[in-house]
Amino acid sequence: MSAKPNIGFVGVGSMGWPMAALLHKAGFPLQIVDASSERAQAFAKEIGGTVAASNRALAAASDIIITILPTSAIVQAVLGGPDGVLAGLRKDAVVVEMSSGVPTITRALAEQVAAAGAHMVDAPVSGGVPRAKTGELAIMFGGSQAILERVRPALSSMGTSITRTGDVGSAHAMKALNNLVSAGGFLIGVEALMIGKRFGLDPSAMVDVLNSSTGMNNSTQKKFKQFVLSGQYNAGFGLDLMVKDLSIALEIGRDTNTPTPFSALCREMWASCAAMLGPGQDHTAIAKLTEKLSGDTLSDKK
Repeated sequence: MSAKPNIGFVGVGSMGWPMAALLHKAGFPLQIVDASSERAQAFAKEIGGTVAASNRALAAASDIIITILPTSAIVQAVLGGPDGVLAGLRKDAVVVEMSSGVPTITRALAEQVAAAGAHMVDAPVSGGVPRAKTGELAIMFGGSQAILERVRPALSSMGTSITRTGDVGSAHAMKALNNLVSAGGFLIGVEALMIGKRFGLDPSAMVDVLNSSTGMNNSTQKKFKQFVLSGQYNAGFGLDLMVKDLSIALEIGRDTNTPTPFSALCREMWASCAAMLGPGQDHTAIAKLTEKLSGDTLSDKK
């Protein structure tokens, strides 16, 4: 019997693939499931692990089940039904929900998992694809300290920072609020770059100044030169997913009766850009909204 717990990993997309690869590299036995059976097979061939016949079969073979999926609705579908995770869940197993989920849905799912004799926690991540590849993700954790210690070795294989935020659902709330702050910083930064360019400043030099000054944020450090000024717009996180996370943040604001005038405007601008550009866009393409409004461009790409 392996000294490490068996892990079932659901969702080897742009984030899930490198995260699961790190678990495999760390020596955890892996069962893999993905909505695309071809992608799951490709992972098993290229990285390792075993492709499970179904979510139920994956759960039956796993001590820890990790889900990292686009929406809470998809997580619900993966857990439920005759071939779902709940149908095959081992007693005292742990479901680690690493998607960017809706806190209320996460708590409801945790109750279903508890009724099946197991545990569910939420552990969304921040850092994007680049830090998923290097194992330097920031992980937020909602659940008991005891369960955190059980899954810490697996989480530590994927991230360098693990912060317990409270009970189940709290980490998903924190993730949405983190992305709200990130989205606001991106928007104001892009507007500042456009103002500067039209004044006669070089956008690239502006980014350098921001990064050595008080205007520095994650977008000035890791997004503007790399994905906006370059015209690449391929950071690996979808514009539609950012709008989803901002909508979750606004829902939390409504539920707590918190005034959110700036947050509401921020979400509206991101949603407007998503509608303008259509599906399949990277979140860094939000810069095109500012370009459209100003009739100018920031990209160096001709």
